[in-house]
Amino acid sequence: MKALIASGTGHYADPWHPFPETTPELRAILTDAGFMVDVDDDVDHAMTRLDGFDLLVVNAGDPWRGEDTVPAPTAAVDGFTRALDRGIGVLALHCAVATMRDYPDWAAALGGMWVPQLSWHPPVGDVEVRVLSVPGGDALPDFTVFDERYSRLQAIGRREVVAEFTVDGEPMPAAWVRTYGASRIAVDVLGHDARSYASAGHRALVEHLARWATDA
Repeated sequence: MKALIASGTGHYADPWHPFPETTPELRAILTDAGFMVDVDDDVDHAMTRLDGFDLLVVNAGDPWRGEDTVPAPTAAVDGFTRALDRGIGVLALHCAVATMRDYPDWAAALGGMWVPQLSWHPPVGDVEVRVLSVPGGDALPDFTVFDERYSRLQAIGRREVVAEFTVDGEPMPAAWVRTYGASRIAVDVLGHDARSYASAGHRALVEHLARWATDA
């Protein structure tokens, strides 16, 4: 199985998320899981070269952060749509729920997005994550991770929440899975920085989501 990680640089980078630290962690998890892994530091370029890959992993930020927004190239938008049509697996990490906003299929495929003025998170810290059900595999244990808790994300369509945390007494999804056309989509809103991947429980969840997304 071949995986391509699209890692945030340029207008897909931001001041809060150290993608040069978290992308190597993701690469190591996927490599240990048996994937052949490539990394592309140009998100739009990555979308033009998805042929031959079984899994797309997006670890990138919000391209609408500044005033000089650069629209995604048509070839990139079309490349992502073609990959979804053929059934590529997708794994979106953390602030990927706030990226690729000018890709028409991105939010629809993910099943949830960060909405300015609505979505928020408490200060980063220790998070108790409850694993509810992980489809297609052995049960995973609950775990603790040092991370952010994304809250009040806008849900889009149906999804199966597989892990959650609590914010102000209310359960919020930490990870979910769904299908979109021919593709399997997995979303993990954890992964703020490298400390998140120091959690063995979180690493196990990422591995399982990647395997589920590729039906491996």
